[in-house]
Amino acid sequence: MTKSNVHSEDEVARTIGLAGSKGRKSRLALWLMLFGLAVAAVAGWMFWQEKGQTEAVRYVTQPVRRGDLVVSVSATGTVEPLKEVEVGIEVSGTIKTVEVDYNDQVKVGQVLARLDTAKLEAQVLQSRAALEAARAKVAQAQASVQEAQAQLARLNQVLKLSGGKTPSQSDLDAAKATLARAKADEASAKASVTQAEATLNGNLTDLSKAVIHSPIDGVVLARAVEPGQTVAASYQAPVLFTLAEDLRKMELQVDVDEADVGQVKEGQEAAFTVDAYPDRNFPAQITQVRYGSSTVDGVVTYKAVLKVDNSSLALRPGMTATAVITVNKREKALLVPNAALRFSPAQTNEPAAQSSRGGLLGAILPGPPRHDSKSNGGGNSKGKETRVWTLRNGQLTALVITCGATDGILTEVTGGQIEEGLALVTDTVTAK
Repeated sequence: MTKSNVHSEDEVARTIGLAGSKGRKSRLALWLMLFGLAVAAVAGWMFWQEKGQTEAVRYVTQPVRRGDLVVSVSATGTVEPLKEVEVGIEVSGTIKTVEVDYNDQVKVGQVLARLDTAKLEAQVLQSRAALEAARAKVAQAQASVQEAQAQLARLNQVLKLSGGKTPSQSDLDAAKATLARAKADEASAKASVTQAEATLNGNLTDLSKAVIHSPIDGVVLARAVEPGQTVAASYQAPVLFTLAEDLRKMELQVDVDEADVGQVKEGQEAAFTVDAYPDRNFPAQITQVRYGSSTVDGVVTYKAVLKVDNSSLALRPGMTATAVITVNKREKALLVPNAALRFSPAQTNEPAAQSSRGGLLGAILPGPPRHDSKSNGGGNSKGKETRVWTLRNGQLTALVITCGATDGILTEVTGGQIEEGLALVTDTVTAK
């Protein structure tokens, strides 16, 4: 009874095990069949997509041509007079009259304003009186010297007539000392005269400076004083007027970026515009490029001065101007578009390569890493060799050229196997 039970259990276990193995195999076959159907569906969809949509690459070209190339540098600055003078005053007082106004034309020596001179005139009178008193003391000291000299002379005469018996030596010494003191007093009096004269001259100078004169021929730009106003010149001369020399000749001071200053030189021509006349170009010429630099917000610039003809008086001091400086000119140069220098065939070959990997495998598996389209050296480096591309029998062909000056749109070709009229590839267009 026990043996029959054992045999029956083994048969049941084998039956169950066999049944489980067959179930797993049937499920695996089902999943493989479903995966195959999915792959076939994707492959068929991609086949019909590729068949229905074919990508064609068309190249955009531009011809090499001859022409004039102008290279320029842009800079901003302000219009300034050739000579601007701030007229101040060195004496304190009250302004009595102001004899010029804004925009008035003035000549050298013309009176601009006058101070109330009552106090200064009183100081002059006082200085004159002190000078007269000093001169009187000089005369008094000179009389004392003459008296002392006469007294000493009499004593010497008595000494001679008496055979040296009289007067005594002490009397002679006293007479000599009196003469020396008289001469010292005379010298002191003369020094006082010199001092009094200096004081008088200073007061006269202050009196003359109470009348403010124009130092140049020009025009009044600013006036900072009114009649009745008190000015104090204790530590520095207050500025009363700002004068500009002839405004028919002015200068433009512009800030040139450090990247461009190497191309800017004296004698170069330029043109500039101001906001007041946006449609008008004013001619100018560089007269100076300064070595001193200035840094604003981390940007280093250098000052360039341009001579400006302002015969029409349209320009005014302080106007903001934008100047375009012509730094290089090339006549009848062989020119290529900068787009041709930037073109890289990798930009067009890469999509084709991706499609050539093709089909389902290319869609599922990752492709090789992409290359930078700018790695072919197609940049615009002056004086360096670079490659451009042309079409020969429908195929891209590389040409090596040497670049010269550029204006940002066209570049001069200074060397290489290239000629006028040759079509260079600048871009591609993909059409379906």
